[in-house]
Amino acid sequence: MRLSQLVAKLGGELRGADADVTRVSSLEGAMPDALTFLTNPKFKNLLVECKAACVLLKAADAEDVTLPHIVTDNPYLYYARAAALLHPAPAVRAGIHPAAYVDATAVVAADAEVGPGATVCAGAVIGAGAVIMPQAYVGERAQVGAGARMYPQSCLMAECIIGERVILHPGAVIGADGFGNAWAGDHWEKIPQLGRAIIGDDVEIGANTTIDRGALEDTIVANGARIDNLIMIGHNCQIGEHTAMASCVGIAGSTRIGARCQIGGAAMIGGHLEIADGTIVLAATAVTKSIREPGVYGGPIPAAPQDQWARNAVHLRRLEVTNDKVKQLEKQVAALLARDAQEE
Repeated sequence: MRLSQLVAKLGGELRGADADVTRVSSLEGAMPDALTFLTNPKFKNLLVECKAACVLLKAADAEDVTLPHIVTDNPYLYYARAAALLHPAPAVRAGIHPAAYVDATAVVAADAEVGPGATVCAGAVIGAGAVIMPQAYVGERAQVGAGARMYPQSCLMAECIIGERVILHPGAVIGADGFGNAWAGDHWEKIPQLGRAIIGDDVEIGANTTIDRGALEDTIVANGARIDNLIMIGHNCQIGEHTAMASCVGIAGSTRIGARCQIGGAAMIGGHLEIADGTIVLAATAVTKSIREPGVYGGPIPAAPQDQWARNAVHLRRLEVTNDKVKQLEKQVAALLARDAQEE
């Protein structure tokens, strides 16, 4: 695509020679056919030896840049949109592969693709332009929205729903049973999980992530959410629109997370909690109480040399004893001050 064509589609101001670009690349690895981007001014020195055909940057960073460049208010967003144009998703190969299993009662759109080894069970519905890749599984009466993509070995369990343009990466499991058990005195008895998992439109779910079906009501992930790899979302949770969470997050059952939240990697969130819209939870934070007001919340203890951490751990163990001593000292000081006041 010519740079001028890119600007015609996405906006921005082209400064310098027009040229063909075939791909996007990093500043360091860019070749003469590549489009690259600068989002942090501290890396501007890399432009001196950059070989890219063009760089995306802000007007404030464009001074003294001799490389052809496109000026835009948000270079990273522009890069994302340019990458989608230069590296489009593979075209849908409409039809059902002979090595796929599709139940006679399933409904598969004529322009959908079902790959070899895929399974589409009784009563399932596959929407227009959807792609069910090899070895993906669609359970009984499950629904796959138009334009959705299920990568190999992803699973959509019985009666669960994914919306339009949803992406399930390899190994993602939507609608497995939640962790429901009742103690019977000497053993556990399983509680049937009767709800569904419902995923809205334009949601992306990472590899080996699991989203459990509800125990009675449904587990819901709203439109536009971004769920990274290796995340666990328990039964009956609700995730708000455009909320994003990084890998290894764990969310216990029946927790409600608001819209536009950002949850850092390895954060742990307890059950039956509420997280306000727009909340940011930092990586490795343990959330044990509801967060009613949006803000930035963090609770991890930073890494330290082992001997220092060991000493701090000893102090932590004695924290209650130390607290009691402080209270005793406060009482003694208060008594002394009261006596001095009486003597005066």
